[in-house]
Amino acid sequence: MSVKQPDANKLAKRTLLLAAGAMGFAQTVLFAILAPLGREIGLVEVQIGAIISSSSLTIFLVSPLWGRASDLSGRRKILLIGLFGYSIGTMLFAGVFQAALLGYLIPLTALALLIVTRVANATVMAAVAPSANAYMADITTVADRIKGMGAIGAAGNIGSIMGPAIGGLLASISLLTPLYFSVFLTLAAAVLTLFALPELPKKEVLKKPLKLKYTDPRIFPLVIAGVFLFMGFAIVHQTIAFRFQDVLGLDGTETAKIVGFSMMFSAAAALFVQLLVIPRLHVRPFVLLRISMPIMMLAFAIMAVSQTEAMYILSMCILGVGMGLAGPGFMAGASVAVSSEEQGAVAGIAGACGPLGFTVGPLLGTYLYSIDGALPYWFAFACYFLLFLFTLKFSDKKKTAKH
Repeated sequence: MSVKQPDANKLAKRTLLLAAGAMGFAQTVLFAILAPLGREIGLVEVQIGAIISSSSLTIFLVSPLWGRASDLSGRRKILLIGLFGYSIGTMLFAGVFQAALLGYLIPLTALALLIVTRVANATVMAAVAPSANAYMADITTVADRIKGMGAIGAAGNIGSIMGPAIGGLLASISLLTPLYFSVFLTLAAAVLTLFALPELPKKEVLKKPLKLKYTDPRIFPLVIAGVFLFMGFAIVHQTIAFRFQDVLGLDGTETAKIVGFSMMFSAAAALFVQLLVIPRLHVRPFVLLRISMPIMMLAFAIMAVSQTEAMYILSMCILGVGMGLAGPGFMAGASVAVSSEEQGAVAGIAGACGPLGFTVGPLLGTYLYSIDGALPYWFAFACYFLLFLFTLKFSDKKKTAKH
């Protein structure tokens, strides 16, 4: 079946978007429950941050490898590895938490096993983003690339909306129930991909994957912007649950519910931007990044000074608007900067920027939080101010490679 046929293209896009939605659900649920879960089994903030940082470092290291592997073995095969691997790995990760909650593991042993299972999970999970983005790049034109990447981002945000909404309800059963449900959802997405995603034509799969360096001048400014962009985002996602719990005096279940609620509104704001704003904007990808910086700086400032639930939720909504602009701008900018033969490689590079940011962000954010609850957000504000200045210096006006 050729993906150049309209029906096949439509089926491929729908399958990719459903897979992205399932992963968005799973990731949002984890961020909503990880902080209270970690505290329930006796871990401190920096230890909880280390779980995310270790897995993010793993994704950073292996994402480019999966991107090149998708050039060699095909997008569909690598995507399937990522989806099935994520489902199995998350079951093991949840199992360790369950054993710790039942008292079978002391905190230090639980921490070690959580890091090991999460790293193993991340190794295969890293295959999803570069293969899905490269597949989308294969079936879209350069003119439609921002819309295609925006659609994947929007699908992930729909999942991110459903994750907190459903996860908040399931947390009433137990803090681990949302995680088990996410396994079911990603496994269903894997089965759907197995049976519904068309194979790319053989002639469009390279016999030898092209290598692409982070320092390639065509994408290096975007790599720098992407790392700092996701580092600031990671600082918020890893510390906001602690902020809610400590400032508002909530227990673990209440924290999971309100954090899920705020993330739902944040994802909804990003989805609104990606569906209704970006299609009407006719600007270059780097300009989207430049516009997003002041918006997210405002969100960080509100987080730093606020003491009420309503203001925290407002700040998360503003952050969602900023990320709704920045995400597609970053991915599309990387994609249009290189040739069609390098789409898998650049998707791996771009996909690794988020994990690198999430490697540094959680550890840095939790450390700063242990000093002062407002410090992580002022630090993120300062980083984004520098990033804004960086985007003023660099532009993507340079002629991009022919596709």
